[in-house]
Amino acid sequence: MPSRRLGALAALAASAVSAALALGACAPMPPPPPPAPLPPPAEAVVPVCRVPALPAPACLPAPVPPPDPVDQAMRHVVAYQERLRTLPQQEITRELARIGDPSGNPAATLELALLIGQTRNPADTVRALNLLDGVLRSTSPEVTPWQPIARVLAVRYAEQRRVEELLEKQKNELRDSQRRIEQLNSQLEALKAIERSLTNRPAGPPASAPEGRPR
Repeated sequence: MPSRRLGALAALAASAVSAALALGACAPMPPPPPPAPLPPPAEAVVPVCRVPALPAPACLPAPVPPPDPVDQAMRHVVAYQERLRTLPQQEITRELARIGDPSGNPAATLELALLIGQTRNPADTVRALNLLDGVLRSTSPEVTPWQPIARVLAVRYAEQRRVEELLEKQKNELRDSQRRIEQLNSQLEALKAIERSLTNRPAGPPASAPEGRPR
């Protein structure tokens, strides 16, 4: 009896499995699972070149502009003029010998013009004006920076020359006046001498009456 029951249960189980398989064969198959996402593509690695840091630029001094030739010429003349103010007479004579002939040297020409302009002699003033006129008329590039200060000195000496001419004219007029005064004094003294001679002349005898006239 027990073996029969076991056999029946086994047959029943087998039929149940067969039925389940049959049902599974008829049922639709479930959809396959979605594919796994692909990993993101690896980014291209660009090699980085490390540039060494440049040092900070040093503080360079500002460029110095070249000296102005005109300014240098003016400074030279002003300094020489200040020097002349303190020179004694013997030093002035030495300076004249040192400069000598300044032809072709604008600095020496202006120095000589300043030097002889200190004498206050009308002839030296005329000579200084001639020296400055030569500088102003020159077309040499070496002389060009010296022309502005030469023009200033020329105006100064021209004014000095006009004053000297005025003083000379006044001196001449004064000499002429003194000469005329001396001439008038001489004439006056001569007249006084004649007057004195007439006053000191002795009186003559009384004049006699003419004949033929009654007294």
